[in-house]
Amino acid sequence: MFWLLALCAYLLGSLSFAIVLSRLNGSPDPRMSGSGNAGATNMLRLAGRKLAVLTLLGDLCKGLLPVLVANLAGLDLQQQAWIGVCAVIGHLFPVYFRFRGGKGVATAAGMLLGLYPPAALLAISAWLLTFYLTRTSSLAALVATPLTLPLLAWREPEALLPISVLTVLIVWRHRGNLRDLFAGRERHF
Repeated sequence: MFWLLALCAYLLGSLSFAIVLSRLNGSPDPRMSGSGNAGATNMLRLAGRKLAVLTLLGDLCKGLLPVLVANLAGLDLQQQAWIGVCAVIGHLFPVYFRFRGGKGVATAAGMLLGLYPPAALLAISAWLLTFYLTRTSSLAALVATPLTLPLLAWREPEALLPISVLTVLIVWRHRGNLRDLFAGRERHF
């Protein structure tokens, strides 16, 4: 059951709402325009608030649903977390779109929401505060994701390894943003 759900999570995660919605709307491919990222922030820049919100909700749900299904199937918390990581990997490297996806932040937030809601609320709060103060989405993601680790280590230690892997993946996907942040070239809203 675990491997079947992991595969389904990856395939669901591979469904890129930014790309699909931009095609349906006639907007530019988010991988080829703006920041080049297939995510809600770039959709806000390219296609407006409505499509950005729809992208955000779609990406959240594809992280949330596999974890909820794994929970209903009776898998333990660590297995649920690994299945959520598979959904995020699908978002990062979508099989349907030549393995060029987004950065996984919204999908990870959905995963955390299904796995342990206090960690998701901490991450979302940290993201919102950092974004409010800096107007920089990438910096907000880089602050919010690692902040969940101490809480999980304390309250849900069995999820710590998968969420640590998730954190490394998200930081790795933001490596270009890190270079731009240090060079003072990162995009702001």
